[in-house]
Amino acid sequence: MSDSTQEEAHTGPIKTPKQLLLAVFFSFVVPVFAIIGLVSYVVSDAKPAGSAHADAYVLGGVSEQGVNKGVTERLRKVGSVEIRDANRPLANGETVFKAQCAACHGTGVAGAPKLGDAAAWGPRLGQGFQTLVEHALKGKGAMAPQGGGDFADLEIARAVAYLGNAGGGKFEEPAQPAAAAAAPAEAASK
Repeated sequence: MSDSTQEEAHTGPIKTPKQLLLAVFFSFVVPVFAIIGLVSYVVSDAKPAGSAHADAYVLGGVSEQGVNKGVTERLRKVGSVEIRDANRPLANGETVFKAQCAACHGTGVAGAPKLGDAAAWGPRLGQGFQTLVEHALKGKGAMAPQGGGDFADLEIARAVAYLGNAGGGKFEEPAQPAAAAAAPAEAASK
């Protein structure tokens, strides 16, 4: 009697080959189908209500391509490099004014002194040309900084001279520095 009790204690729950095949099938094939189902759920666009992705659609946080805007913002570029043609001729004050300054100084938006308004430009002209250029480059009040934009600092200074002269000032339009003017002339002669 002790032999049969000891033999039964060492046997497992699988006693026949059919049971072995069923155990192998359920332990390997069923998890594979479960993984396939989970993958198809994750990559599909149709989500049940209450999921984070579905809530983003309801709240308007998803772009046209279906990408969450928060993810897009976190992945956007931090900075960029812009290469400008250093040999291009500098724009004159009127050209810079029309391109950069006319939107506000042409109409007087947000208290900006209008082009040709001597009464509004009078107190500003008394501050001096360098102060006006500094305000234009770094910004002042409602005016945004213009330095580092589409135009070089010298071109912005030319626009300041143009605006100031139209308002009754007697500023001379800044000329291109001699070293910078000589470089394009040397390049043209080669």
